[in-house]
Amino acid sequence: MERFLAESNKNTSSARWEDLNARTWTGLLMVLIGVVAIRLGGVWFQMLVVFVTSVMIWELARMIRPGWDVGAMLLAAFSASVISGLTQQQPDWHLFLLFLPAVAGMLSMPLEKLTFFLFALGLTVAGWGLVEAREVYGGTWLFWMVICVVVTDVAGYFAGRHFGGPKFWPSISPKKTWSGTAAGWIGAGLIGAIFLTFTDAGRDLIWLSMLLSFASQMGDIAESALKRRLGVKDSSAIIPGHGGLFDRFDGLLGASLFMLLLALLVDVPEVRI
Repeated sequence: MERFLAESNKNTSSARWEDLNARTWTGLLMVLIGVVAIRLGGVWFQMLVVFVTSVMIWELARMIRPGWDVGAMLLAAFSASVISGLTQQQPDWHLFLLFLPAVAGMLSMPLEKLTFFLFALGLTVAGWGLVEAREVYGGTWLFWMVICVVVTDVAGYFAGRHFGGPKFWPSISPKKTWSGTAAGWIGAGLIGAIFLTFTDAGRDLIWLSMLLSFASQMGDIAESALKRRLGVKDSSAIIPGHGGLFDRFDGLLGASLFMLLLALLVDVPEVRI
């Protein structure tokens, strides 16, 4: 009996970390691509953001309307065209075009019209916001934001798997724990403290990093709620160990929307080395 329990505990422990290898390698590859694109800026970063955003629109459309392959691809292409056009220093009144992919998709959905509209609008606005952030605030500022999101995810993953404990929001995200959530906040706060040592940012960057961490977690929660509502496990299966791009970038989308909102309310300074 003791041997059986030991084997059972061993198998449970192994299952807890079984996706780590795939997550690690694909995660490192995505981070490398992101770092290079952010460093290069300009059209390189724009192309990456447009590609990722349009793929997520495709994933969203297929989750809500399974089998709608051609229509989802056309909608993704339309989204890419809109975001690409808006990255070319257009007047502010052109921003209403961000609504067009969401409206077009909403009209094509037999069900969950409002769900598609809200999530699609969030995706296009967040994608456009990332490009604008790179142009206006510089690469260092964007590196800070991305690193905070990555550390939030990594710290949450390891702390949640190691410590376990009470669930953060079990009805929506059964795997997310309070220990992992808090670890994400602490990790992001430490990133803010590190950036204080070599940039001109003020001390507010520490608590702002923790708020950014929370926003990224809410992006993850929002996507989890969407998948639970639609009865799907992953947004797609194009990334080994991660599911789809929407599954991987939901936190960054939440962080991007948070920073866009913050920029509307207060003057966000540049973070320069």
